[in-house]
Amino acid sequence: MKLWPARLGILLINLTRHWSQRTRTRVAYALSDLIWWLAWPRRHVTLVNLRACFPQMSEAERKRLGRLTFRSLARAALDHSVLWNADRATIEKYIKVEGAHHMTDPANLPMIILAPHFVGLDAGGVRCNTLVRGASIYSRQKNPVWDEALLKARQRFSDPVLLPRQGLEMRSVIRTVKSGLPLYYLPDMDLGPVNSIFVPFFGVQTATIPMVSRLARVAGAKVMMAVTEMTDDGYILHIEPPWQNFPGGSVEEDTARMNRELERWVLRMPAQYFWTHKRFKTRPEGEPSLY
Repeated sequence: MKLWPARLGILLINLTRHWSQRTRTRVAYALSDLIWWLAWPRRHVTLVNLRACFPQMSEAERKRLGRLTFRSLARAALDHSVLWNADRATIEKYIKVEGAHHMTDPANLPMIILAPHFVGLDAGGVRCNTLVRGASIYSRQKNPVWDEALLKARQRFSDPVLLPRQGLEMRSVIRTVKSGLPLYYLPDMDLGPVNSIFVPFFGVQTATIPMVSRLARVAGAKVMMAVTEMTDDGYILHIEPPWQNFPGGSVEEDTARMNRELERWVLRMPAQYFWTHKRFKTRPEGEPSLY
């Protein structure tokens, strides 16, 4: 495996540490406009996702939204220079928090914190580490250099418990949540047909892992959303109150509700969602691939 691209990328990110936010943003936008044309497979995935979720948009509107998404992703990548290197005081100033008391209130334990795939995901995770000691499920990266950099960043400030997704057993997650560690969980990935159920996401039947519902039932955990919004000068971590009447009547109802809550935030800041992921890779039996 070639390691130099990851090393070069990390070097580039770290070089921007002392740049102003305005300069980092300008460079990120320039890079993203180039990547939009060069990374045609990701551009294709992005536009397919947008066509599926926003059929009412014109193709020109979807392309504009797609380019804005690439810009947001590029800026978030360069902003890792702050997440990886800044001290606690700088992080707390750079990433503001709304609703921190929901996460720090012992009455809300056991707790599942839903952190969907918006561009500020890593910023929110680092900021959570300044509020509580928690746990998270992470996917090991294929490139060991990049994996080491991300793992080191995610362990800053509070030494959180990091559970590798590969080979993860449900009982380990249950034990972690029951121990009182808030679980920072990424609920919106297509992990294949095994253990997934199909529920709507913007009207598209989408393979979704129903772990949130099942974990809330078994562990007696409260569930809340934590979405990190990119702003002109940093980020805002929005922590919402625990959901009422959850879990509900069935795992299917709960999982559909989770996707509706996600839709609400996507509509609020559509250019900051990870449209580059193959969210609809797994299809119901008999349906052709969207990609």
